[in-house]
Amino acid sequence: MSRQRTRHGPFDRYGRAGRGDVVRRQELLRIRGRSVAWVPPLLLLVAILVGDWNTTGDFRMISWIVLVPGIAAALCGVWGTAVFALLSLVVYVLADGAWPHEYQAGLADFVLVAIGGTLAVLACVVRVRDEHRALHMGDVTDTIRRTVLRPLPPGWGGLDHAGVYLTADAHARVGGDFYDIQPGPHGTRVLLGDVQGKGLGAVEAAAALLGTFREAAYHEADLVTVAERLETRMLRHRRHTVALGRSDGDRFATAVLLGFPDDDAEAVDLMLFGHEAPLAVEPGGVRRLAAPPGLPLGMRELAPGRPRVRRVPVAAGETLLLVTDGVTEARDGTGAFYPLADAVARAVARDPGVAEPARLAAFVRDGTLRHCGGHLADDTTIFALHRHGGRRGASGDGRSRA
Repeated sequence: MSRQRTRHGPFDRYGRAGRGDVVRRQELLRIRGRSVAWVPPLLLLVAILVGDWNTTGDFRMISWIVLVPGIAAALCGVWGTAVFALLSLVVYVLADGAWPHEYQAGLADFVLVAIGGTLAVLACVVRVRDEHRALHMGDVTDTIRRTVLRPLPPGWGGLDHAGVYLTADAHARVGGDFYDIQPGPHGTRVLLGDVQGKGLGAVEAAAALLGTFREAAYHEADLVTVAERLETRMLRHRRHTVALGRSDGDRFATAVLLGFPDDDAEAVDLMLFGHEAPLAVEPGGVRRLAAPPGLPLGMRELAPGRPRVRRVPVAAGETLLLVTDGVTEARDGTGAFYPLADAVARAVARDPGVAEPARLAAFVRDGTLRHCGGHLADDTTIFALHRHGGRRGASGDGRSRA
């Protein structure tokens, strides 16, 4: 996922394309920091020249030199391609003039090499421009992603945590899934959710909910009030989009809201909003936390009244595993869903260390991708966490306190 202990780094290589492809291609064309992109077209030029010299007069290879600027256009920069286009033309003239008159390829092939070199330079200009655009758009989307899904420091809010974020659209890098940890004077709160739909509308809704969560989770003493603030924000966001004339006025979000109370180190306050309950994972097994089901955020009018919260016991050694439906609804070739709880239970039975947040998030990531053959049908978030070293919540300035 994007790089940290919600560890975005090693997890981020999945579900990505675009800018990363450009960067990786450039890295492959460097050895010890020096570009070797010029080597393939130069070797091809030499091979054609040697082949032409060693073939009979009835079979001339020198016109194949038109391939050289074409290869350079795919690998080199604009100036490098221009150099190979000019070099190919010069080599063609010298090599063709070295034979007796009856063996010369002639003006037609000279024109072919000249036109080929010109087109190669133009193609390289287009390629380099598109790569620069891809790099720029990658920087923009990375900035958006860091804004919506801010990096979380290790041990933030007194929690050991690790996360994976994979987008179904490999070029998008950010979608409707969201998560955050917010420490505050009333304990640490955690939110994970999934906005209905895709595209920029889903990203906007996720950003709106996260902004409200970060403020309400810090200032509000009652977790139910935090939930009500999230519900109100979703409704306000929908009214705003309708006023703009957009068609996503019925958008909603499923979510899990957790509160780690300062007064109980072995319990968590849990609220569900149309989302699957978290799993509690420990070396001894896996269990699903029970909490009253609630409607998704933005649908409170269907069942008026305050949402309900339940305090659930969580042992010190248990890791909470929260996922979005990109995991639970991942299908294999036969259409079977990924058996998350069973797979995790078998894994921790074989190796109790899998219950640690970083390893657990990586295990679920790999299992999900294997199960669906790497073809994600929806954005996927995996978030694993437990209290850090027996710490009990967080102080009002955001620092963990014992």
